[in-house]
Amino acid sequence: MGANDTKKRSDDVVRHAGLDDMPVAPPLSAAVKAMSEEEASRRAAADPDAGDIPADFWEGAELVEPEGTEQITLRLPRRVLRHFRATGKGYQTRISAVLASYVDAKRRSG
Repeated sequence: MGANDTKKRSDDVVRHAGLDDMPVAPPLSAAVKAMSEEEASRRAAADPDAGDIPADFWEGAELVEPEGTEQITLRLPRRVLRHFRATGKGYQTRISAVLASYVDAKRRSG
């Protein structure tokens, strides 16, 4: 990706080249600003995706930007390509994920 690297990947996924390229988040609505701490806590408790974050959760965190990709020509066995194409849109990303997980496993095993 080069200058102005915002790419639309599918109907609802947008990828940016980096954090600086992301648009500014919209301001909080008046309703959210007016919400009491108790109401916010009640809503968070009712949200199955919201969990308690340990106090030291962010202390050791590091920002890790995606490595990026490179376009190549790759010959694959037809049966492998058929298998991944049959999984639908995004099959190339899935092939890449399988290869990346293999590399990661090899690194971990020595």
